[in-house]
Amino acid sequence: MNAAAELKSGMKLEDFLRDHTTTDLSKLLLSLAAACTSIARMINNAGISDILGVTGTTNVQGEHQQKLDDISNQVLMDYLQQSGVCAGYLSEENDDIVTLSPDGKFILSIDPLDGSSNIDVVAPIGTIFNVVERLSKPGEVTNEDFLQVGDATKAAGYVIYGSSTILLFSTGNGVHGFTLNTEDSEYYLSHPNITTPAEGKIYSINQGNACKFGEEVQGFLNYCGENDKATSRPYSLRYIGSMVADLHRNLLKGGIFIYPATESEPKGKLRLLYECIPMGYLVEQAGGKATDGYGRILEIQPTEVHERTPIYIGSTAMVNKALEFIKD
Repeated sequence: MNAAAELKSGMKLEDFLRDHTTTDLSKLLLSLAAACTSIARMINNAGISDILGVTGTTNVQGEHQQKLDDISNQVLMDYLQQSGVCAGYLSEENDDIVTLSPDGKFILSIDPLDGSSNIDVVAPIGTIFNVVERLSKPGEVTNEDFLQVGDATKAAGYVIYGSSTILLFSTGNGVHGFTLNTEDSEYYLSHPNITTPAEGKIYSINQGNACKFGEEVQGFLNYCGENDKATSRPYSLRYIGSMVADLHRNLLKGGIFIYPATESEPKGKLRLLYECIPMGYLVEQAGGKATDGYGRILEIQPTEVHERTPIYIGSTAMVNKALEFIKD
């Protein structure tokens, strides 16, 4: 592993991983990337295949399961099991944790297809993942293997399926993005050393739910909409309804993404282990900030594998401004 190896746009993912991480973690990430290549093909052809729409069942979250949710989950499990290094697998689509390779070293928590309600309308969607090292001995994995704080993360990232397919991840030494070349199915470095702007002009929130938000969130939204040249307000509201898509834009351009607690969802809606922790890890690695409104996302001690949390994440200055309204 050569952390000082020169980064060159256009280098292959496999070459990058060989120079910047361990052999076992490289195996895991390459298997994940291969699975996402398969998922990207299915998404691109979804309109002419019988894989659009719902399955007629709900997942453990009580959400209607899309056909592509179920298929993507199975594809990921198959590829990761073949890697031989993924011991445990936790997914939004599975009720319980799964042991894939009893002798494996890593534990993976994943949202196979974030924003799946966007599938039928061809809006950007994604795959979010987080990797930690297992705590248990070889054999069946345990809940404790998964219930680790975000600071224990060894790798985290997402794949966004949009105008192009991009794998963006960090192994603790910055954030890098690799774009899938559809001609040879290889990922090439296209976004080296991503740093998110400290300031931003975009806020991303489902403002249609504003009547359900607390006074602190409504206060911040009012601030964002005020006219003030000195602070370049009003800010632009941009909301796709896919955490991957909204955060990808804000990570590159500067902004804040908010999914707060509400009276009906006092613990928030987004999942801690396979949505908020990996995104929090990435954004911090890129120089941003992620909090539940009271402390770092990466310091929250998980107690349940499908635990939820509120989140305020993005450019540091914008997150700090939002926190001012919470503290007041």
